[in-house]
Amino acid sequence: MTAGTDHATTRGGRALVWFRRDLRDYDHAALAAALARHADVHGVFVFDRDILDALPRDDRRVTLIHAAVVELADAFARRGGQLAVVHGHARDALPAVAAALGADVVYWNRDYEPAALARDADVGAALAARGIAARSGKDQVIFDTDEVLTGTGGPYAVFTPYYRRWLDALDDAVVAPRNAGGALAGLPARLATGVPSLAALGFDAAPVAGVAGGMRAGARRLADFLTRIDGYAAARDVPALDATSRLSVDLRFGTVAVRELAREARRRARARSEGASTWLRELAWRDFFAQVLWHHPHVVDAPFDRAWRRLRFPAHDDRFAAWCEGRTGFPLVDAAMRELATTGFMHNRVRMVVASFLVKDLLVDWRRGERWFAAQLLDYDLASNNGNWQWAASTGCDAQPWFRIFNPWAQSKRFDPDGTYIRRHVPELADVPAAALHAPGLIDVPGYPAPIVDHAAARTAALALYERARAS
Repeated sequence: MTAGTDHATTRGGRALVWFRRDLRDYDHAALAAALARHADVHGVFVFDRDILDALPRDDRRVTLIHAAVVELADAFARRGGQLAVVHGHARDALPAVAAALGADVVYWNRDYEPAALARDADVGAALAARGIAARSGKDQVIFDTDEVLTGTGGPYAVFTPYYRRWLDALDDAVVAPRNAGGALAGLPARLATGVPSLAALGFDAAPVAGVAGGMRAGARRLADFLTRIDGYAAARDVPALDATSRLSVDLRFGTVAVRELAREARRRARARSEGASTWLRELAWRDFFAQVLWHHPHVVDAPFDRAWRRLRFPAHDDRFAAWCEGRTGFPLVDAAMRELATTGFMHNRVRMVVASFLVKDLLVDWRRGERWFAAQLLDYDLASNNGNWQWAASTGCDAQPWFRIFNPWAQSKRFDPDGTYIRRHVPELADVPAAALHAPGLIDVPGYPAPIVDHAAARTAALALYERARAS
């Protein structure tokens, strides 16, 4: 753990651990560091109004987070402690809790998003003004910031050489669990208020399509996936199959430890599991996009590749609305968008398809799609979401070439040949023969729209749009 100055490092003094997107009490870097150095360790979670006040009352992610915080508070109680839970602005609430406890130092696990970094800097400054040290460290990724660099000491801009270096550096010490065991401290009465209800936070309980929040649910998802991991490489691109890990929500909120996932994948990859090797590579992609965001924060609102800064898209509000609502007349796209609206989840293969379709068929700015996903996805992560959207738009780091444009009909035929996924999410097409689902002009179902664009013509228009931006 780094940052700030901490003189209370000899199993003395009082420490406070600030839980954020790391909602577990095991293999937890900040908690392990605090327990190793201090005899009296407290925990706090802040329902941060800077984030929550902008969300709709039925935001599904708040329901998941709330369940995870309730479980974390129960885990604290089993270990003799109490979790302080506050509803307020973290910039003010966190220093106030630390001062009320008489904490000498506050520990937290690093975030890499620009807004989170600004918040953490403000919190650190407020703590320092009260004479309280701050220490932050790595927990949500395997390698962060400057740990995996090119031979010349710069960040990687291409994934494959990054992955080789990442894999070479992946030793037992890197993925060893952080020992976060031990007794935890209670709270004074004024802070022992328990976890506020969703209603008290201003939210309604929202349906989460069977995705439970918390450590126990994450452990079940991991155990289930490990029974299927050997087939992951072969089946992961078929959206009708339950072949992906479904652990992205747990990674987002830290209800599993990424080190745990890397340990399991690495052990099986060494035993020649192709599925485990493929999944390990996906974990590396997650690290890759996190370091892109860290080194290049301009990607939040602008192309990573500044050569595309003059790329301008038409407004096409009607097309964007049809895409959001799953009524484009392209069955695979509509199925994916309706799955997202209904469940807050979307299979990774169709995420790529709908992103390419929005940008290069409908000619809608990738940032609008990225923001829609940010509002809808249970597993929304800025670094990965931004990286993948810029990959699809050809503006990003190691992105697909600008002239590569997915054919949504071909993608549909290849990855959902029987139409199982399409029919699951677009029930009005239940009786349409499979062959008709994968070609324009063959669907005649009352109420289902005709294709919103002609793919061949849209492809030509997209190429011209990119050519003009490239020439300028």
